[in-house]
Amino acid sequence: MANSSSLQKRKKMMAWTAVVMLLAIFLLPMTGYISTGFAEVDTATQAKETNPRADYWRMVRDNTNGYSAVKGRETNELIQGSGQNWRQLRNGPLATYGSWLIGFTLAVLALFYLWRGQVEMTHPRTGQTIERWTLNERRLHWLTAGLFVILAITGLSLLYGRAVLIPVFGHHGFSAYAAIAKFTHNILGPAFMIGLFIMIIKWFKNNFLNKVDLEWFKAFGGMVGDKHPSAEKLNGGEKLWFWTLATAGVALCISGLVLDFPNFDQEREIIQLSHLIHLLTALVLIAFAFGHIYIGTVGTEGALEGMVTGQVDTAWAQQHHDLWLQQVEQQAKEKTGL
Repeated sequence: MANSSSLQKRKKMMAWTAVVMLLAIFLLPMTGYISTGFAEVDTATQAKETNPRADYWRMVRDNTNGYSAVKGRETNELIQGSGQNWRQLRNGPLATYGSWLIGFTLAVLALFYLWRGQVEMTHPRTGQTIERWTLNERRLHWLTAGLFVILAITGLSLLYGRAVLIPVFGHHGFSAYAAIAKFTHNILGPAFMIGLFIMIIKWFKNNFLNKVDLEWFKAFGGMVGDKHPSAEKLNGGEKLWFWTLATAGVALCISGLVLDFPNFDQEREIIQLSHLIHLLTALVLIAFAFGHIYIGTVGTEGALEGMVTGQVDTAWAQQHHDLWLQQVEQQAKEKTGL
């Protein structure tokens, strides 16, 4: 017993060390970004107070028309004031609070795992399995999920690269990486959109929330306590993730298309607004994705098996999706005439 207790303490200490190191790696570079942002604000304020031609440039930013030889949309406009507002929003509150959101989500999941541990199966495996996902469904899931991971990495690299990656790679190294990341992001974005829309259409009928899901949420999905609430093929958490993809995910894709094809006669303000929507929805989806990945892997015993092999043990199905298991068994009886 003493050795077991000592081993448990050692595991917890190692886990806490890993959490602290992860948070340090992720959040410490952001402090440089935040301090840089404050410095830029102070510099701009001082320039405004000391620049004798501030009134002139203020008139320029008020979209006072000029003359340009090349004609087209937004010509005769020397400086567009909304561009500065967009830059301050992107590099200011969105980037700052976005890093806090991602860091907070990772910290909460790590602390919850240390407190709760993995949700284990309450009954031994029966050795009998049931098909949960078909081969085509698994292909669709992993292809779309893989694209999402690549897009998240490249997108975050472009957002935080100046603060986080330049100190690591240097200006020339980051410039080369950023060019590859931007090209990859722009090319794979429409492919992700196709996969996401197919998923939404395919699983739309299975994701309507009902009283069963309300009870599932009241019981915290069985993540807290020893009892696990009833659930259909998709539980309340999976349905919430689906509707997050169907709303924020769709907004992410549409705004991404506006950015991917900037020469379709849209005005610059539309592009700037689309970028802010794209950034905001991406940060929300990344935070939700961490929770989805946690529950589907280390958070729940046997959950990953269904999406890897397509099969789940009937004991697992009874514990996590009992209503769905009853439905499948009833359909099997009706099919065999028993």
